[in-house]
Amino acid sequence: MKGIILYMSKYGSTKRYAEWLAEETGFDCAETNKAEFEDVKKYDVIVLGGGVYASGISRLSFFKKYYEELKDKKLIVFCAGASPYDEEAFRKLREHNLTGKLAGIPCFYCRGAWDMEKMTVMDRGLCRMLQKAVAKKDPETLEVWEKALLEAGTERHDWTDRSYLAPILEEIRKTGSD
Repeated sequence: MKGIILYMSKYGSTKRYAEWLAEETGFDCAETNKAEFEDVKKYDVIVLGGGVYASGISRLSFFKKYYEELKDKKLIVFCAGASPYDEEAFRKLREHNLTGKLAGIPCFYCRGAWDMEKMTVMDRGLCRMLQKAVAKKDPETLEVWEKALLEAGTERHDWTDRSYLAPILEEIRKTGSD
């Protein structure tokens, strides 16, 4: 079974998970925007990783664009975000991103990191505005991601952990036994 892990990482967490997955599986690993489709379509398993930004999974467009040519492959998606895992929030994220032809693709969540110093000026400004807006809400009504946003503040946090790979690796192993 030949596989590749494609990823897009803005601040490093998704890249870290992609590299860890490559170590665990022996699969090749490449940035999505540097991968040639003609090379990618030669793989049996294609794992796509992207960060979660404004309820979207980055570079999922790769699977959307090439789905017809890849639909007979084992496709897997993972995403990394700063919020702690929450089943309801993740369900909404999947429903928002994996629609239509992509609806059946297994998707997994890995908690990433938070470092406002590494953020672009625009991202940092948006996060600060969002933190101010969320801080005005009744604490009893906050969603998991809103609580995490306030707790993170301006401090640096790294929640990346290899344990998030377990369900992805299990999904990959299922492919080999099908």
